[in-house]
Amino acid sequence: MAETKKLSIIAFSGDFDKLTAVFTLGTGAAAVGYEVNIFFTFWGLDAIKQKQGRSFTGGNWLTKIFGFMMGGLKATPTSRFNFLGAGPKIFRYLMRKNNVATLEELVEAAKVLGINLYACEMAMHVLGLKKDDFIPEVKDVLGVASFLKLSEGGQTLFI
Repeated sequence: MAETKKLSIIAFSGDFDKLTAVFTLGTGAAAVGYEVNIFFTFWGLDAIKQKQGRSFTGGNWLTKIFGFMMGGLKATPTSRFNFLGAGPKIFRYLMRKNNVATLEELVEAAKVLGINLYACEMAMHVLGLKKDDFIPEVKDVLGVASFLKLSEGGQTLFI
């Protein structure tokens, strides 16, 4: 029986370093022929927002505040040693200095490599987000059961 080369990643965190791990693993797997599915939920949704900086996205005043506080890809904090927002800037500098792809470059590589990006329907409802709030490369909005079915036969990681 042939081995299924499929990697599914649940991106729960919106932290810079964790999103970097999501996209590093995803692009690495896609580059060697894996089918890659990334399911963004709650804070992980920041990685696929259309607006990459802080903006008032959401349906009502409370979700708009959450949208602003979450920010977007350019506003993600590091999980440790954030240094009042300087942490991601320091990481980006070190990544460029060491010829390592930055988070933004990894996201672009994921698009080019055809990685399947999915948004969590339930988290979107809670946060007042719509599919239009996300980058066009988001393939679909899924519930948990649909994502599990899609992930069947491969490895699944939770980050």
